[in-house]
Amino acid sequence: MSMRKGGLLMPISSLPSSEGIGTMGREAYRFVDFLHRAGMSIWQVLPVVPTNYGDSPYQSCSSTALNYYFIDLEELVERGYLTKEEVSSADLSYSARRVDYGRQFNHKVALLRKAFSRFERGEAFEEFVSVGTYADFATFMSLKQKFNHKAWTDWDEEYRIYDEQNVNTYIAEHYDEYLFWQFTQYIFLQQWTKLKAYAHEKGVSIMGDIPLYLAFDSVEMWKYGNRIFKVDEHRVPTCVAGVPPDAFSDDGQLWGNPLYDWEKMEKDGFAWWNNRFAEAFKIFDILRIDHFRGFDRYYAVPATDKDAKGGHWEDGPKEALFADKLDWNIVAEDLGVLDEGVIRLMKNVGYPGMKILEFAFDGSPDNEHKPTNYTKNYVCYTGTHDNMPLKQYYEDLSEQKQETFVSDLKAQCKALGVRCVATSPEKICQTVVRLAFASIANIVIVPMWDLLAMGGEARINLPSTVSDKNWSWRFLPEEFSPSLARRLCEMIEKNDRKND
Repeated sequence: MSMRKGGLLMPISSLPSSEGIGTMGREAYRFVDFLHRAGMSIWQVLPVVPTNYGDSPYQSCSSTALNYYFIDLEELVERGYLTKEEVSSADLSYSARRVDYGRQFNHKVALLRKAFSRFERGEAFEEFVSVGTYADFATFMSLKQKFNHKAWTDWDEEYRIYDEQNVNTYIAEHYDEYLFWQFTQYIFLQQWTKLKAYAHEKGVSIMGDIPLYLAFDSVEMWKYGNRIFKVDEHRVPTCVAGVPPDAFSDDGQLWGNPLYDWEKMEKDGFAWWNNRFAEAFKIFDILRIDHFRGFDRYYAVPATDKDAKGGHWEDGPKEALFADKLDWNIVAEDLGVLDEGVIRLMKNVGYPGMKILEFAFDGSPDNEHKPTNYTKNYVCYTGTHDNMPLKQYYEDLSEQKQETFVSDLKAQCKALGVRCVATSPEKICQTVVRLAFASIANIVIVPMWDLLAMGGEARINLPSTVSDKNWSWRFLPEEFSPSLARRLCEMIEKNDRKND
């Protein structure tokens, strides 16, 4: 984490494939090859947990389960669990550019069930099931299937509140359904382990991402309720998660997630969190923690409010949660409202924070996102999954603000010895990318959409909205071109960020 490295942000869902969504198949390996040719050391992905309401990986039904939509069906064909005809006739893809999550839900899961019916349950699978890592997830999803995918609050009363005896009886009576959901995790891990090993062979580490919060309709809320969340006697949250008004939204962001009861969690040494981190590091080499400031203080919004303007701040666990994790490969997303408490927490844990070049060129000499204003222990981004693509951001500025942006950009390039070309929005994006790699930050991560100077069509997420445009953008195979790899490799070598 202290070495100069470069990487790209590419959600798995955004990879090309014929299956309607990016998978851990052939195109993932080709992307690793592209990273290697480009001299990149890091592949950053978004959370790989199952998506839930709004298809967001930040609103998952589980903190540790794995997204079965990413399973590569071509590999299951090679193993004899499916036929080519079955996959091709499943109608998974309507667009090379957009994920249709409805098709994944309706058709891919059906194919996975068919594959499971032909899967030979050997000793390795039996041992995997017996370990129980994904037992809660498999149970939860089995019950969701029984109740037509309704939220747990709408299940029959005997299952609505977790009861071990009732659950065990249910699993015994529906064991195949329970094993199917275990199978999705087993196959995911088999494919992921191979892909990760291949990345390591090419000198590429994988940076994962975990959300701070979980969805209300989640395994953890169903099973643990008030043991880890702040809820009333009926397990209804009195306050929910969000952030106050900021650059993203005048009304703030009302996420709606249940909030943790940190006082109860601290009594057992944060056992639930320790397990969550341990499982994440089995999957990833580096871990980005979303909304890290919530560990210092978190924003609580009354559950009945329609926006986040009426929230208030409450104390989180602060350094206590991280005292035994100071040498871990963690990146802290420290964007948003930063007060003395967050600054102190970041200093005490020592994790690299984030700087966003999209925010840097506003005319203020004190802007913390200007490369001349920060030190080595940061990850420099052109933008994140929540930002507009850089090209769209620039194009949407007023003429006066565009002039300020370019003036600031030229000054920063001059200070860092970077060639500045600002004759078009595309050239401006390319210049900002060059500036990122030249920055003092130890790590630089560029989202693929900014690397390719794409516009608003390529936006991954518009915060606080639900839309089929969120989390659905995909790339085409030809966009990972040899010429682009060469251009990146030149920047890597020039700025001493060589892939080990």
